[in-house]
Amino acid sequence: MRTSPGESCVFVIFGGTGDLMRKKLLPSLFRMEQNGALTRNCQILGVARDRALTDKLFRAWARKALADLGFSPSDPHWCDNCLHYQAVESGNEEDFSALAARIEALEGKLGAGARRAKPSAASSTRRAKPEASTGNRVLYLALPPMAFEGTIESLGKAGLNRSRGWTRLVVEKPFGHDLESALRLNALVHKYFDEAQVYRIDHYLGKETVQNLLAFRFGNALFESSWNRDHIKSVQISVAEQTSIGSRAGYYENTGALRDMVQNHLTQLLTLTAMEVPAAFAADSIRFEKVKVLRSVAPIARNAIVLGQYAPGKVDGKKLTGYLDEPGVAKGSRTETFVAVRLEVQNWRWQGVPFYLRTGKSMPRRSTRIVIDFRKPPVALFRNVGRGPHRNILAINVQPDQGFDLSFEVKSPGDRFSLRTEHMQFRYPEIADTLWDGYETLLLEILRGDQTLFVHADETEASWRLYAPLLRRRAAPHPYAAGSWGPEAADTLIEGTGVHWTT
Repeated sequence: MRTSPGESCVFVIFGGTGDLMRKKLLPSLFRMEQNGALTRNCQILGVARDRALTDKLFRAWARKALADLGFSPSDPHWCDNCLHYQAVESGNEEDFSALAARIEALEGKLGAGARRAKPSAASSTRRAKPEASTGNRVLYLALPPMAFEGTIESLGKAGLNRSRGWTRLVVEKPFGHDLESALRLNALVHKYFDEAQVYRIDHYLGKETVQNLLAFRFGNALFESSWNRDHIKSVQISVAEQTSIGSRAGYYENTGALRDMVQNHLTQLLTLTAMEVPAAFAADSIRFEKVKVLRSVAPIARNAIVLGQYAPGKVDGKKLTGYLDEPGVAKGSRTETFVAVRLEVQNWRWQGVPFYLRTGKSMPRRSTRIVIDFRKPPVALFRNVGRGPHRNILAINVQPDQGFDLSFEVKSPGDRFSLRTEHMQFRYPEIADTLWDGYETLLLEILRGDQTLFVHADETEASWRLYAPLLRRRAAPHPYAAGSWGPEAADTLIEGTGVHWTT
């Protein structure tokens, strides 16, 4: 476990009483404090619309939220000492002026930590107004996407984008609804914040296995030397969700799986799998290589994508609801809950190697995997000894069982020469008693000022450009039974190339 803490700051969370705060941010910050990754005097300020809520009531809410998640505070005074609340009811200038004053008051509690901080890049380049405060601050937008623009505008106008220390803006996904909105949002962010201040968060990038993909590839000559079109036949990236949309129809009806999962989560896994060796293990170098991958992807053909929508199904005798029967879903909705798409990265390393991306809701089980399908040996040595060798398969398991699986061929025991497939496994729990949650990792990197695991403006725009034509011409989704692996059309998409979905 990492115990080197991030810098002291006022950690401001907009949406401070929402689901993301309750389920992810609050428990992650609490665990970080317990593990020594959060400085004792770091002040957390929840911001929401409820004018009736007070510091005392907010702390009681937080204690209950932690208890509901099974946490028993080792430090019973943490909530009282570090949690605060500020109402921003209407989001007007008066509300944000009061918020600025509250942040400055909390920064005063940090004492020497704030005084030791160096001026941020934004502080040294924008001097039109006097400095707004004296310390370090994180501004975390745990808000619905439609609230991003208004909140960022208000933060800028209130001078909260500048401080005598550093200021970091954290934006949750989805970053934009399409290319046009992403460009507009980036322009607004850059009106008030330098790119060096901006942390676009994708929690998949905080998972140990995703980070270890870089170590696995570039720290092992055995694999990096074969990580190319000469040795790899195809690549599959799958994110299967066992849950349905539940009560999220209000969000999902306007989003769909292509926007919700493919444009961000799966595309981030694609870039890390396909990127070239970066010049250094540093944020700018890694981001540069990821953008190069996106710019190398060929336009996606009409017949290279399959959309699906889960219909009523049954698993182990239990009936599962179809999408059209979920509460809040429009009658006859064509919103997709499943996407399978074939991509071609047209560069020297990957020319001719298909990348298959697949995601879906209401599938048999929860699983996120990257499957590297190697080519068969180009010899006929074993044609007279039974079956020939199977292809070697490397499966990178991102969740839930984080680790790696590698299949390889050996001789079967006995006198007669024949081949059999064996497997080597590695699981993270074998070397670590406790794995950090993705949010814990990312929150610590925000406090340390390391942008390596965050998404650059160029990445968001390149990704939206890639999928913009698909969003404009989405066909009617194919129905698939809830609890299955998706529509039959998805099998046709991949099987024509001689490979199969690995489940």
